[in-house]
Amino acid sequence: MQTKTEPVIVERVFNAPIARVWQAITDKDKMKEWYFKIDAFEPKVGFKFQFIGGSETKKYTHLCEITEVIPEKKLTYSWRYKDYEGNSSVTFELFAEGNKTRLKLTHTGVETFPQNEADFARKSFAGGWDYIINTSLKNYLEKM
Repeated sequence: MQTKTEPVIVERVFNAPIARVWQAITDKDKMKEWYFKIDAFEPKVGFKFQFIGGSETKKYTHLCEITEVIPEKKLTYSWRYKDYEGNSSVTFELFAEGNKTRLKLTHTGVETFPQNEADFARKSFAGGWDYIINTSLKNYLEKM
């Protein structure tokens, strides 16, 4: 049984080398193709970025700051929402598996967001990350 503080974790092996996966998660022009439209993004600690996302009925301004970068291995950033309580953290970890790459996404702290908002429910994050990693990023990386 999942506890309220258990992180959301999504893992996937992509038929792509680490360098390509790293570029997909750190290059704003590539991110626009599978993630969110982010106007400015640099994979360096302290870099702040924001984007708009949410459900069809409600949009949220996401406020993020990069907290850890290990090139081609790990990217972590804070994830919070403008005008809402709560602060969480998203980590992308990359592992070489031959000429493929295993990506492990971990989103911790989702329980700190207002629980009276359906969009902030753990199952909403789990479903969103599952789609982003297993459908959107997969399709982007493996389309060639």
